Amino acid sequence: MYIIAGLGNPGLKYAHTRHNAGFEAAERLAGKYGISINTKKFQALCGTGAIEGQKVLLLKPQTYMNLSGESIRAACDFYKIDPEEELIVLYDDISLDPGQLRVRKKGSAGGHNGIKSIIAHLGTQNFLRIKIGVGEKPQGYDLADFVLSRFDKEAQDQMEEAFKRAADAAARLLTEDPERVMNEFNVKTKTTS
Repeated sequence: MYIIAGLGNPGLKYAHTRHNAGFEAAERLAGKYGISINTKKFQALCGTGAIEGQKVLLLKPQTYMNLSGESIRAACDFYKIDPEEELIVLYDDISLDPGQLRVRKKGSAGGHNGIKSIIAHLGTQNFLRIKIGVGEKPQGYDLADFVLSRFDKEAQDQMEEAFKRAADAAARLLTEDPERVMNEFNVKTKTTS
């Protein structure tokens, strides 16, 4: 069994913000494979189903971003999964241009509080992750204000494509060698401008 966790903040106030890119990608995955993410468990909204022949739990922690690790640790413990082999985390990244993806097998939190929480609760930074580029904060902007802002109309189509690609990358990681998935998805995509 795999856990695919999309990170974000709960509630309408945060819907469709940059920080909720992980939630968005998890929703695209759920839609494509007919999984309902509506069960409340592990301080999260979750849904189980099959993706590419693998049993999965799609997880959207409802703890707020900074405590994401509590929810993910509870789900990993309950299903007795090895996070280094059977966990995939989808989340926003301000160091990547909007719409760009980065698939990684491990790494530091890179300043992302959700990932910091997951590393602290799991005791490892070795887990698969898909970073979804949301763009760099403009100079003079407060970081929190930036990640909690929404995309402008121009970027929305680009981001929709990125959410679908992130969902595809997550599905591929269930059955393919991560290196192969990284080689395919870690390429700079053309941006529309």
